[in-house]
Parts: sequence; structure tokens; C-alpha cells
Amino acid sequence: MGTISKGVPRTVAGLALEFSKLGLSIFWRTILAENTAVYEGLFILDANKLARDRDGLPSAVNGLIEGAGGQIEVSRLWEERRLAYQIHGQRKGAYWITYFRLPTDKLADLTRQFELHDGILRQLFVRLPAALVDPVLEHAKEGNAPAAEGTPQKAGPATVEATT
Repeated sequence: MGTISKGVPRTVAGLALEFSKLGLSIFWRTILAENTAVYEGLFILDANKLARDRDGLPSAVNGLIEGAGGQIEVSRLWEERRLAYQIHGQRKGAYWITYFRLPTDKLADLTRQFELHDGILRQLFVRLPAALVDPVLEHAKEGNAPAAEGTPQKAGPATVEATT
């Protein structure tokens, strides 16, 4: 085995030690930059601001994601509801759900930008496992699309009438 410096063997542990001496090396930054993941972002938006400007706050959410280098897959209102406790003096919140692709090294910066935005009360990001990306995105896109006229609707549970 060769050595890197001062007798440290050239192993994975030795390379990690050498990289730790350099801080976050260019090697690790390159690996993080190439790693892109699909995230589910759940935002609790200020319901009052959303009611005043239905397009402004969602556009700001999407704009921050795209500004960080992300690509929006699905973005829609989930529901508006009363909060369990006040957040920044607000009793109601609008839950906005977004699925997007983003380089993994950009997530910390994006989280900070959302924390500073006054129209966003809370946010949560979940990285989707690779095996679930396609089914989850397909389901989210179906929930976003209105039913076309003339297409059969799913039937409810069948009922049987009792006769005597």
C-alpha cells in the first residue's frame, strides 16, 4: 500500500483523514453536486396572505425552489385548516404540497430561504426513496388534474337492498 503523507496508509480511512484535514474537499463537493434527489415539500402558508393573493405566495414558493436550481414536478394546494396551535399569531394555515428535483447540496440553503420568508409559517422536506418516485409523482399528478367530461367516474361501494 502506498502512503499519502507522513505514513498514513492509502485506505478509505486514510483518504477520509486526508480529506478532513482539507475541510470539505472538492471531491466531496463534486459528489454532492452530482447527486440530485426528488423531494416532497410540505409548506404551511399564511392563510390570510394566500386569500389576498392566490397566485403570489405559491409563485414565491416555486420561484425559490427554481432559483436554487430545482425543477418543479407538482405543486398544489392540499387543504386549508385550523392549526392545532398558533404559529406567528396565525390560527389558520394553508397546506401547500410540492414535489421537486433538487441537487442535495442546495437543500440547506433552500431551507434557510424558506425560514426567512414571512408568508411561510413552517416547511418540511422529505427525500423520496428512488423506488417510490414514479408512483408518488404519478399519484400527485392525478390528484391535480380535473376529471374530463365524458370519462367514467369510479363507482362507490355497491349496496344491496334487502327484500322480505
